[in-house]
Amino acid sequence: MPAVLVFAGLDPSGGAGLAADVLAIAAQGAHALPVATALTVQDNNRVHAVQAVDAGFVLAQAQALIDTVEIHAVKLGIPGSRANARAIAGLLRALRARDPQLPIVLDPVLASGHGDALAEDDPVAIVNELLPLATIALPNEPEACAVGNFPCAHLLLTGGHGEGSVVENRWYTHGQLVRRWRWARLPGAFHGSGCTLAASLAGRLAHGETMAAALGAAQAYCHDALARAFAIAPGQRIPRRFLLPIV
Repeated sequence: MPAVLVFAGLDPSGGAGLAADVLAIAAQGAHALPVATALTVQDNNRVHAVQAVDAGFVLAQAQALIDTVEIHAVKLGIPGSRANARAIAGLLRALRARDPQLPIVLDPVLASGHGDALAEDDPVAIVNELLPLATIALPNEPEACAVGNFPCAHLLLTGGHGEGSVVENRWYTHGQLVRRWRWARLPGAFHGSGCTLAASLAGRLAHGETMAAALGAAQAYCHDALARAFAIAPGQRIPRRFLLPIV
């Protein structure tokens, strides 16, 4: 079973971060190797506090896995701090030296859906530490506007934060539009939709799928998980990432 090395924060609500990544990757028939970068105080709606894990401990968590397990893809969520982002970047360079084609999927999260901070430092500066190493980034439109430049080979610009009855996601390669996908906009709000999409894409790429095939399958899986979302409390619903067939 292919393994996906995951760097993300711990969300106690189980809706986003590592909990979401593990389930979404498993649903693709891959195995997640979750490295905790930050501890958070949050529920399904708001983030109340974030504490970054020490950068040395992040390195130790990941190095033990890298020394033992063959890594087939990497998924990057919140690093929690700029020090963590720099440490992770160093690990990624070492992995790329071993496997130049290693897929690295970056979810460039700058804040929660309500605008709550998810890092101890400037979130754009944190993302910029990792962007040059990413194979693909999956920003929503506000994130894309805030970051501005995306030097990675591939970009999926997601339209979930827009208006209207249709969500349009646009895939760019080296700045050129390659394809558009359109999905019916689902009612309500969801906790961890971006995590679900990025993690499932990493799971598909870990199997060696082409970028086009992996993007199509990951978006279909994510839309289905959102359509089947469930409530744990009032507010944002949790995508149903389990009990779904492997596509």
